[in-house]
Amino acid sequence: MHVPETQRQFLNRVQESLGDWDDKLKEINHKIWSNPELAYAEHDAHDAICSFFEAVSSDGYKVHRKAYGLETAFQIEWSNGKGGRVVAFNAEYDALPGIGHACGHNLIATSSVAAFIATCEAVKSVKDTGYTVRLLGTPAEESGGGKVHLINAGAYKDVDACLMVHPTPMAPGNPDLLSMATVIEGGSRANDKVKVTFTGKPAHAAAAPWEGINALDAVVSAYVSISMLRQQILPTQKVHGVIVNGGDRPNIIPMTATVDYYIRSPTKKTLKPLTEKVIKCFEAAATAMGCKVEFNWGPSYDDLKSNRPICESYVSAMRAMGHHTLLDNSEQRDALAGASTDMGNVSYVVPGFHGIFCIPAEGVNHTPEFTSGAGSPEGHKRSIACAAGMAVVACQMLVDDEFAEAVKTDFQRQ
Repeated sequence: MHVPETQRQFLNRVQESLGDWDDKLKEINHKIWSNPELAYAEHDAHDAICSFFEAVSSDGYKVHRKAYGLETAFQIEWSNGKGGRVVAFNAEYDALPGIGHACGHNLIATSSVAAFIATCEAVKSVKDTGYTVRLLGTPAEESGGGKVHLINAGAYKDVDACLMVHPTPMAPGNPDLLSMATVIEGGSRANDKVKVTFTGKPAHAAAAPWEGINALDAVVSAYVSISMLRQQILPTQKVHGVIVNGGDRPNIIPMTATVDYYIRSPTKKTLKPLTEKVIKCFEAAATAMGCKVEFNWGPSYDDLKSNRPICESYVSAMRAMGHHTLLDNSEQRDALAGASTDMGNVSYVVPGFHGIFCIPAEGVNHTPEFTSGAGSPEGHKRSIACAAGMAVVACQMLVDDEFAEAVKTDFQRQ
């Protein structure tokens, strides 16, 4: 793959910068990984990253804690004050309950922090172009839709490109593969989230069960209906949930019962009719059992729109640095293809990149085994390698008008 001259001029400077900062980046990575925090409670991760940049604020970094009305979001910027294009990196740092950083968000944060620093330092050599580099702390990816809130608050309104990478287990049979950029549909699902509460009437479960209305029975009915619905949906669609509350005591007819469900489909267009079918399962269960039903909707995630010029530029930069990187690999793409991310929402408002990189792990994402891999030295090393690739792309985006126009055109065409 041809390496553009506007990339070549930044390759060495980006790698040198990351080498200079690696010890500090390891500290940040370890702090986040060893102290997992759940959605909208990532106070220590927020403080660690902000404090790091405040300590070097003399270099021109502008730190905004608790940004855009979110306690655990932040914005850090570096600009030469001449206007120009804006490139942003998304840092995620929320963990999962009980299993910590089982999706490797500590590595996502580390790679974005590293890419931000390397971009700022590398692009300083360009004197005749205006530019701004932005690092966004985006909380609550796993469940709370932090990026959706940031979009609504205007965090991306002036952004010309937004980049991040996500870890996955090493590819079976292809252990040398470091990273990939997906340019075909299917990289991430659109996702609706809903918490459903059924309300009935309590009664003594042994002495007078006929006087009660069993909310747990409504949950069971809905669960079975959705399980049968799965036989009639596309293989690319997913519906899955858990029972959050099924009652208090066996001798009391449950007055309330609650389930938490995710509904996924390849695109937000195909998601809507699937969600309507799932709603009917809940409503039918409530009708059958004589319960009331209440829907509490969480933030919806859009499918991911990959920007082809950015993907191609990333692969070119990674290969130029000697890393085995593919433009697309269907086998590895499928490792996260059923998942969803609020980066999908970002990719609908600005040109986006959500690359995948491989780390050593004995299990897939959302397992304790992956948590261990996310905390490994090799996992950190690989995240930094991908940060270098993102930084080179960011520099090209800031200084190369032809490339920036290609990115914009591809985004508008989708």
